[in-house]
Amino acid sequence: MSLYDKIPFAEQATAQGGFGLQTLLIYALLFVGMWFLLITPQRKKQKNHVKMVQELKAGDAVVTSSGIFGTIASVKNDRFVLKIAEDAKIEIFKSYIQAKVDKK
Repeated sequence: MSLYDKIPFAEQATAQGGFGLQTLLIYALLFVGMWFLLITPQRKKQKNHVKMVQELKAGDAVVTSSGIFGTIASVKNDRFVLKIAEDAKIEIFKSYIQAKVDKK
């Protein structure tokens, strides 16, 4: 009679490398850790960006994601009209505004 004949079935599976509760717990902790380290900060950053874009109005100085500095000339539904030089204006989607710039 071998040693494995005396061990109950559930213990045999774990002893032979089965998928135990500890392994499941480790995977769950890794998932929770990744959620708090990666997903939560990104969602917070996205909410702050949306709030900043909603608060922009004509006359605010901004920089776009491509590095163009300009002043908001007017606001449309889904885009801003930016004045980038004396006689130069461009239209840009609201989501491409990276940050508001102080005029100082």
